[in-house]
Amino acid sequence: MATIALALDRNTEDRLLIDIIEQGHVIVARPTTAGEVILALRQRAPEVVIVGAGRSTLTAELITACDAHGTRVIALAANDQDRRNAAGLGLFDVVDAAADWAETEALIGAGVAIPLRVGDPAGLPGTKRQGTVIAVWGPAGAPGRTTLAINIAAEIAAAGHTVALADIDTYSGSVAPSLGMLDEAPGFAAACRLAGSDSFTRSEFERIAQRYNSPQGAFWVLTGIGRPSRWPELSTERVTRTINALRIWVDYVVLDTGFSLESDEEISSDLFAPRRNAATLTGLGLADHVVACGLADPVGMARFLRAWVDLAEVVTTDQVSVVMNRVRRGAVGLDANGQVVSALRRFGGIESPILVPQDQVSTDAAIVAGRTLRDAAPKSPARTSIRRFVRTELLPVPAPATGRRRRESRWRRPAVAT
Repeated sequence: MATIALALDRNTEDRLLIDIIEQGHVIVARPTTAGEVILALRQRAPEVVIVGAGRSTLTAELITACDAHGTRVIALAANDQDRRNAAGLGLFDVVDAAADWAETEALIGAGVAIPLRVGDPAGLPGTKRQGTVIAVWGPAGAPGRTTLAINIAAEIAAAGHTVALADIDTYSGSVAPSLGMLDEAPGFAAACRLAGSDSFTRSEFERIAQRYNSPQGAFWVLTGIGRPSRWPELSTERVTRTINALRIWVDYVVLDTGFSLESDEEISSDLFAPRRNAATLTGLGLADHVVACGLADPVGMARFLRAWVDLAEVVTTDQVSVVMNRVRRGAVGLDANGQVVSALRRFGGIESPILVPQDQVSTDAAIVAGRTLRDAAPKSPARTSIRRFVRTELLPVPAPATGRRRRESRWRRPAVAT
């Protein structure tokens, strides 16, 4: 049971009223504007405020006031404009206004998601901060870059941080179809065009980015180019400006990069021509942490180790983690984990890689639903491994307790196997 303040249009309120009462909730106020909701917070102290997602009721001031009183906010969106308003305010708990009460009831019983506050100093004009850039890279052969990037973004967001996931792959952008999003107007290419004319602002970012909504784990998405022929739009200068702008607006920028590390200048006679691999090389060069992934089978590891040497010439950070996907006994024999670890240590000088077990059923379910593993299969072994990696390696680590030590850096400059 919860005490609830309702700030909805009369039709929606009348439709839900009986269900609310049958669930044992108590309605303590029925305000009609944001100002009246704030007044009700002081006088009635409701545990939950359910408001229409329109601008007349859902405002930054309302969210700030609810935070101050420890009150949960759930918005009901009637149209895309309402959803954009909620997304712009960073509110994760959004339900379709036409949905049954059961969806809202589920949110009331769920854990509280941590939103992006418009009142946060990071969102104020002229305020600078430096978010962390994480680039996810892997060689050719579908090693699981996109799946890993999506789920890294989801787990970081679920930990309470603001996240932008950007698809900068100039060969086969896959973030949009993986999350069931439209990519006719690719978000990252639009951001690069705006950045090229110094027009990429916070409001423009929120306009062109799409929002992956989840009670826990919502994040912004800049979709990739749907047609590979559009790669010239992603020049080095534009990509650099775009990533640096995103650093200011969110805590973490996760980049889904392409596979190729070739420097096009070596094969081009025109030094000023656009470069096919500029986005990937720029993203890796700007990254604070690089996640290098490969497939845990003989072919996948061979591809990874050949490209591993080239990666060292591109990255500028010493924070590099190695993730091997789809670890399974059928591909490498008995003691699959030991076999993969031994091969990487022997031929690449790689210590303590992160191993993600094979979990085809869960990954298929996530793709079909257009959801993250956290939402589609929260108990998935693959999701558990990624979550552990994010919490221990990518997010800030609290001061260690007595007798405990942080894990050593995983990055060593690769040596060519002889």
